[in-house]
Amino acid sequence: MTGYWMVLPNLGLIAIIAVSVLIENTRASAATESIAAPLPFVSPMFGDNMVLQRGKANAIWGWAKPGETVRVEIAGQVASAVAGNDGRWQTEIQPPAAGGPYTAKIDGSQSVELQNVLVGDVWLCGGQSNMELAVGMTRHGEDEIKAADHPNIRFFIVKQHSAYSPAKTPEGKWEVCSPKTVAAGGGFSAVAYFFGRRLQNELHVPIGLVQDCVGGTPAETWMNPASLHKIKDFDTQLAEVDRLRARGGPEYGNYIMHWYDEYDVGLKGKTWAATDLDDSGWKKVQIPGGFQELGVADVPSVCWFRKEIMLPDPLSAGKATIFLGSIEKMDTTTINGQWVGASSWVENPRVYVINKGVLKPGRNVLTIRVFKMKADGGFLAKPGTLRLVLGDKSEIPLAGEWKGAVSVDARPPHPMPLGFENYPTMPSVLFEGMIEPVAPLGITGAIWYQGEANADRAYQYRSLLPAMIGDWRDAFGQGDFSFYIVSLPAFMHRRNNPGDDAWAELREAQAMTARSVANSGLAVTIDTGNPDSIHPRDKIEVGERLARVALAQHYGEKIPYSGPTFTHAENLPGVIKLHFDHVDGGLVVKGEELGEFSIAGEDRKWYWADARIEGDAVIVSSVKVPQPKAVRYAWQSNPLATLFNGAGLPAGPFRTDDWAGLTVGRKTP
Repeated sequence: MTGYWMVLPNLGLIAIIAVSVLIENTRASAATESIAAPLPFVSPMFGDNMVLQRGKANAIWGWAKPGETVRVEIAGQVASAVAGNDGRWQTEIQPPAAGGPYTAKIDGSQSVELQNVLVGDVWLCGGQSNMELAVGMTRHGEDEIKAADHPNIRFFIVKQHSAYSPAKTPEGKWEVCSPKTVAAGGGFSAVAYFFGRRLQNELHVPIGLVQDCVGGTPAETWMNPASLHKIKDFDTQLAEVDRLRARGGPEYGNYIMHWYDEYDVGLKGKTWAATDLDDSGWKKVQIPGGFQELGVADVPSVCWFRKEIMLPDPLSAGKATIFLGSIEKMDTTTINGQWVGASSWVENPRVYVINKGVLKPGRNVLTIRVFKMKADGGFLAKPGTLRLVLGDKSEIPLAGEWKGAVSVDARPPHPMPLGFENYPTMPSVLFEGMIEPVAPLGITGAIWYQGEANADRAYQYRSLLPAMIGDWRDAFGQGDFSFYIVSLPAFMHRRNNPGDDAWAELREAQAMTARSVANSGLAVTIDTGNPDSIHPRDKIEVGERLARVALAQHYGEKIPYSGPTFTHAENLPGVIKLHFDHVDGGLVVKGEELGEFSIAGEDRKWYWADARIEGDAVIVSSVKVPQPKAVRYAWQSNPLATLFNGAGLPAGPFRTDDWAGLTVGRKTP
């Protein structure tokens, strides 16, 4: 799917999203992609600068004429395969000793020679935007990029691609880690980079990192449809994917763009965003407002609004920005037929930086398409906040007279989309588009930083995450490879009163998965984060803690890799005594006080508790709860989490109760 990455002005649940380009361009791009292209002789997963997985047979594959024999050779090791009826060939070859560089030769009707191939350990790096966040976006990012000269670290960024059936090939290429390559394009994953750097420094073997992630995406997008059917919470959504697959056409990965294609008359024929559109028949309306004049003030609708703006000649240098205030529910904004921005309801206020070359001297046409759901929806800002700011900071007011037209009267019984996000959220579409074409690449294991998009369905995540791990292991066919999870960091402002919390329940689901799924582990990051940003810049801690888990659990190094982990509670008169393992160096308080503990009795009313360390245990009590029954630690989205061990690693949030939480019963997005 064609799209831009954009950091949106507010920092809500999904503040970085893959937003659609001007719809007709996206549709054309997706339609082009749907035309069958010649399949490559060798999969793009194999190329110059790659890392082969040491210590196991590596699958190598591609496409040739049916019946054709293909021969693979590296460092004296030889293997061959015969292309099947579908043209796919696949063989397995034992790699040489760790290190390199080596040259691999692949011969058939074509000959390919892969240069500068290393042998080491390959890790798959998946998740949503916090896994995707680039090195340059982290704390001291510029300095980190300058120091990123690691020729024995290689990476492959899998291009984002939604698919409604298994895709055959990914798009991307292997790069040698350097300041230039780490910063190129959107930049390489900071978490993956810091993880790989620590491993390479400790193990002294080449490290390959495959970045396979998309911002804002829930876990179900990364799962096999067969396993989702077993969970039974996504049958309606999967049926829609099946319908769209059968219909053919673009594979957007979300519902709203298909809905626009079916019902938005502004996209039929000449788009209503076209500069030369004849809008003489459109009604004059006032913005903010507009829906009243168009007769859809109280009903769901999609309306288009156009305004001509005269700009000076010459235009001032520098970036121009458009401020549209808050909009309910969704907008797509273009200038002179070129995409400027698109957001859904969580990204308010709308502030879009205008790319160079979009504005021009003289006449410019600004077009805004708004999907309004509520009676008081649409443009919500005061008139003075709507403005275009040019590079010289001069302002052009946008409130006032516009032209408007209704493209969809969406009042019942008009069908509505199953979802409104304009980035991939359909179940299975990223498993099909970004996991299937990478497997069965030889790997050591996977690291996973995701959960923000599933926090409101945290109890469901208890089933989703283990099933997803199983899907990936089945796809790669290399047994129960190591799978390490990032426990979500702190986010949002601290709550004054204890109680239930969706983010705490999501962290619990992550921890339960790490305990119950073979060869899994958890990197706790509760002491990192930013209350105002879902994308904290402290990614070194995340990557290095993941590396600690891998070094200890996979590679067998005798190092501390976990903070204090709750094991059991003793109910004593008036207090609860909590016991822990992983107390390397003893329990310590990092900060001014030990927190944050809450306590409850039989009435299940929670109160902040007093807590003190006693040896390798913590004693918790409250004068308000003379007969305590349960304790929780760090049980909110942004807790005061100060319990650590002597190795400097934080305790993960936990609770001693199993009472029904906030997200029990929530099944659909």
